[in-house]
Amino acid sequence: MNKLITICFLTSFIAVSQNHPDLSYYFSQNISYNKNIPTPESIIGHQVGDWHVTHDKLVQYMYALAEASDRITIEDRGKTFENRPLLLLTITSPKNHQNIDAIRKEHIDATNNDSANTADRPIVVYQGFSIHGNEPSGSNSSLLLAYHLAASESDYINELLDKTVVLLDPSLNPDGLQRFAYWANINKNINLNPDPNDREYREVWPGGRTNHYWFDMNRDWLPVQLPESRARIESFHKWLPNILTDHHEMGTNTTFFFQPGIPSRTHPLTPQLNQELTKQIGNFHAEALNKIGSLYYSEESYDDFYYGKGSTFPDINGGIGILFEQASSRGHMQESENGILTFPFTIRNQLTTALSTLKAAKNMREDILKYQHNFYKNARQEAAKQATKAIVFGDEKDAAKTYHLAEILNRHKIKFHEIKQDFTANGKRFKKGYSYIVPKNQKNTRLINAMFEKRTTFQDSLFYDISAWSFPLAFNVDYAENVSTNNLGGKVADLQQKRGEVSKQSNYAYLMEWHEYYAPKLLNQLLKKGIRTKVALKPFSMNNKDYDYGTLLIPVQNQKLNSEDLYALLTTLAKESYVQIDAVQTGLTDGIDLGSRKFKTLKKPKIALLVGDGITSYDAGEIWHLFDTRFDITTTKLDTKTIARADLSRYNTIVISNMRSLSTSNTKKLKAWVENGGTLIGFRNTVKWLKKEEFIKLEFKKTNVLAKNVSFEEKSDFNGAQVIGGAIFEAKQDRSHPINFGYKNDKIAMFRNTTVFIKADSLSYNNPIKYTKNPLLSGYISKPNLEVLAETVPVQIKKLGKGKVVAFTDNTNFRAFWYGTNKLFLNAIFFRKEL
Repeated sequence: MNKLITICFLTSFIAVSQNHPDLSYYFSQNISYNKNIPTPESIIGHQVGDWHVTHDKLVQYMYALAEASDRITIEDRGKTFENRPLLLLTITSPKNHQNIDAIRKEHIDATNNDSANTADRPIVVYQGFSIHGNEPSGSNSSLLLAYHLAASESDYINELLDKTVVLLDPSLNPDGLQRFAYWANINKNINLNPDPNDREYREVWPGGRTNHYWFDMNRDWLPVQLPESRARIESFHKWLPNILTDHHEMGTNTTFFFQPGIPSRTHPLTPQLNQELTKQIGNFHAEALNKIGSLYYSEESYDDFYYGKGSTFPDINGGIGILFEQASSRGHMQESENGILTFPFTIRNQLTTALSTLKAAKNMREDILKYQHNFYKNARQEAAKQATKAIVFGDEKDAAKTYHLAEILNRHKIKFHEIKQDFTANGKRFKKGYSYIVPKNQKNTRLINAMFEKRTTFQDSLFYDISAWSFPLAFNVDYAENVSTNNLGGKVADLQQKRGEVSKQSNYAYLMEWHEYYAPKLLNQLLKKGIRTKVALKPFSMNNKDYDYGTLLIPVQNQKLNSEDLYALLTTLAKESYVQIDAVQTGLTDGIDLGSRKFKTLKKPKIALLVGDGITSYDAGEIWHLFDTRFDITTTKLDTKTIARADLSRYNTIVISNMRSLSTSNTKKLKAWVENGGTLIGFRNTVKWLKKEEFIKLEFKKTNVLAKNVSFEEKSDFNGAQVIGGAIFEAKQDRSHPINFGYKNDKIAMFRNTTVFIKADSLSYNNPIKYTKNPLLSGYISKPNLEVLAETVPVQIKKLGKGKVVAFTDNTNFRAFWYGTNKLFLNAIFFRKEL
């Protein structure tokens, strides 16, 4: 017993002492440092690990370091949504700094030419930290890494920096890091308490993992929809780093992970040599962690499939991406299955593997440089075989959506052209000004393949993230592969969004089709300003133009503005929203006349978005972002804790993104609100709750899979194979239904990552969208789930008293890049009375 007490005391003493470490805890005492270079403690006011560094202090230190050291230059590449700087430090020898532009040019030239110097050229390593803000050991370790590289006087560091250009990104998520540091610091005890139940380790909703709009930014490397991503992708393509490290944290009761992950879960477009080199680099991590006695594992749990993650994105761009996962203290010191886990310990592991990465880069420099050179050389050879082939994409009714897909290609340095003239391919018409064509014979041909591919067969049935992300399907644009390069028009050097306009002034009425992506933005402004606007429930024709379902009518008479002011307003809004508005001088049409009862007057949406405990922050954040940044729609973020005392009559629409349950009293209040005329829109698991609480009558279909000949060891994989992690499916649309207004085709690609299957209603007109008999377009789904999914419906709309309930089985706003289904959601809001 006395021996056990002694061990416990020593463990406690070590844990507490490590919370006040000095630099010797992190670095060998045999290293001398330049005293003219400030230590982190001298600038931020505390030793690294004593407190969680706030982003402002992190920035302060990095600027102080850059000012003091001739090994560092620093740049501010932009701002987050909360106006925090997105810093990048370039760290290399002073001699290299004097020649940095030439070094970068030679590095990029090596990816463009069939021969390249690898003997003397520096290797480029991008080291990024804490893209999840509540995984802070990475960013805190970046203070020490930057200091060590700037101040160490060892011959080894001098030699390393002669042969290496380090691009150090100290905080990939400044807003999230700041939010979590605040939480951890305000709940810190003087006498550290490792009890996992302490408030310090239970941050409040939405937590610090995400950015301002609650996005997981480690899924945005390929879509590039967020300012933080745009900055780092610009840096990535500017330098094309050979190695990119992505420092994360995982559960407290784990140890430390480094890649490679599970070999069978690597994307087929990633060369096998990439994984072999990753494994060789892993030997350096193992050696370094062995020296400090840290446990670790590799080739388990994680994968290299989805190219939108930081550790996988480099793999399709000639680099080597490496994921690090450190067991998280989630505060300053916490109990774990591996003993007391301290914050300084987590920082030291991150620092150790950041340094072992640089050691591997130095020792394997020529092999890794050759790998990148050959990656692009082989890619050019592949591309040359398709020299006369191209991919065309576009939407003849929606220039804005087409533009935003082209915008992503542009950010990834993919070359594309205007089309020479209108043409038809695969039964689809591609219109000049509304379409772009991408030649396959170009440097980034492998990246193009990754973005446009549709894949339905896989080596493995388990995925760490989504298994499909085909961009033309996500944007719901027409596209055709292998069209002739004879269709190439001028190369797009300066991508410009097509501006909207009003054809001329009218004293009678204006018409606006609903197809353009930003049409809801313009409609919202009209309703906000009290301009009477109607929607056409049937198509019609006039002035040699066909107007589709959902066309908006703005009469000139009996408006708050006179005809001149109305014209001026519409002209401004058309430009801002990139839409075409047609002036008409008569109400007579071929079809319903403009005074028909089939034109319904629209009312301004007054929206509340449910947020807070019980709500999935990712899904809610995507909706908030959609409203706030794209459509200028004001929405109230209504916390689940305040429903009881909120006046719900202020709203005519309430949105619940993904929720499992709500209190009984709040449920009753919400149901009464719907019965009195409100529209409730629910997504994903909210659909189950809506049925359970009798908001809507639904019949679910279930998959019955029996585990036959499955061992206990295989149990987890068997169950995991029944998960739909993220795949794309084809559905048929009833274009006459208001939920589908603005879509010109009768088929749509739907993203799905749930197993909520709704049986089709017996009345066919109650099924405005229905999965086809063979719906799989891209991605993984088990055969039993696919059989059940066929001919089910992704949305149901039912009355409840005077109100409506709209139930979507899946997320129409996924990760901000699923432009193709955004309008389904917006239709449910603007046309709620017509549904």
